[in-house]
Amino acid sequence: MTRQNWPLRHITVGVLAGVFLLLCAPPGRTQDRPRIPIETRTPQKIRLVIGESLVIDSPVQITRLSLAAPEIADAVVLSPRQFYLTAKAVGVTHLTLWDEGDRVITVFDVAVTPNVTRLKEKLHEILPGEDIQVTATHDVVTLYGHVSSTVHLSQALAIAGAFMPEKPEKVINLLQVAGVHQVMLEVRVAEMARSVTRRLGFNFAILAGGSTFGLSLLNNLTSLGTSGLPSDIKVSPRVNAITRFHSGDVSVTHFIDALKENGLVKILAEPTLVTLSGQEASFLAGGEFPIPVAQRLDAITVEFKTFGVGLVFTPTVLSESKISMRVAPEVSQLDFSNAVNFAGFVIPALTTRRAATVIELADGQSLAIAGLLNESVRENISKFPVLGDVPILGALFRSSEFQKNETELIIIVTPHLVKPLDMTKQTLPTDQFVEPNEFEFYLLGKLEGQGAAARRGGKLDGKFGYIVP
Repeated sequence: MTRQNWPLRHITVGVLAGVFLLLCAPPGRTQDRPRIPIETRTPQKIRLVIGESLVIDSPVQITRLSLAAPEIADAVVLSPRQFYLTAKAVGVTHLTLWDEGDRVITVFDVAVTPNVTRLKEKLHEILPGEDIQVTATHDVVTLYGHVSSTVHLSQALAIAGAFMPEKPEKVINLLQVAGVHQVMLEVRVAEMARSVTRRLGFNFAILAGGSTFGLSLLNNLTSLGTSGLPSDIKVSPRVNAITRFHSGDVSVTHFIDALKENGLVKILAEPTLVTLSGQEASFLAGGEFPIPVAQRLDAITVEFKTFGVGLVFTPTVLSESKISMRVAPEVSQLDFSNAVNFAGFVIPALTTRRAATVIELADGQSLAIAGLLNESVRENISKFPVLGDVPILGALFRSSEFQKNETELIIIVTPHLVKPLDMTKQTLPTDQFVEPNEFEFYLLGKLEGQGAAARRGGKLDGKFGYIVP
């Protein structure tokens, strides 16, 4: 019996050892474990708009259905093989169907989007000539295509926003405005300023016996120095005539300010700027002058203020023939007659003409946005009491000044829609200049060579824009 039981014991030990090795196997070895299959289904897509309904027929009998978000859509079973689906609100939900064996028949991915049919009809009715496409994704309405002007663009966005009053920010604008969007603005500033000045003033100094003297200080034509002596009399630069009379020990000196001055100032500026629609452009033809500014600890810094002909404008292209512009031209010049002395510095004043307005013009039209006709008359008489009122002789005891200023200013703006041009078709002011040779310059006294006249009215040519002789 021992020989018969030995193989059985051997087999039993082997089986137990195998079970032990299987139980003690490392957890990472899962390739021998049995796999449990999981059945998945790809949802079918159904797209509806708000208020739209759909009847769906099933090839098998339906015992149960479920909607993940019943506030978005509603489903009603009409028969064992037919049900009714209605879209209620914008969003996404899932519809699951089961058969008699409680098995899932299918799953539907239901997407409800806004109704854009009426929006398309309204856009086509109000803007019939525009290429506007409308698409709806989830709760967002997208407009794309081309419109002819920014006015039609704003109208299309307003119409789309009216169809989504609760969420106007859900309207995405992908529309492109066709046409030219570069605007060139020509500004002409013309000013004529005339001035007439007439002055007649007298000061006198009387010296008697070499020690006794008298001095008039009317209109500051003369002044007395710190020493108080007759020899320390200071004369203003306005004095242009001096007369002296002697009678014995008496010396009478007259200081005369007699002036008649006519002035004429002409300003003509024609700045031109080019910018994109909706972008600001600025221009300045002039300069800057320093202004000292006092700081702490007796320190002085210098700031600069601009002057000249300046222009700032922002155009908006409304259509192919209409432009809206915000224009702010400015003309300023230094005025040393009203200068201020500060810490040894002479700071001039500024005479400024400025305008700012918003206008709407067609391409190539002009409009005078600012006009000024200014006339001022100033008369001033300074005299000694009683003596200045004496007829004829009283003119020696008074100073009279008459000043009249007339200014005529006009600012005209002209917008243009422009496109880039070929440089080979452009002419520069330096293209017609021909340098003179030694004979033409020294002997004939010419500043330009003989070929300059032939180049008048020429043009740039060649592959790279050079001048072809």
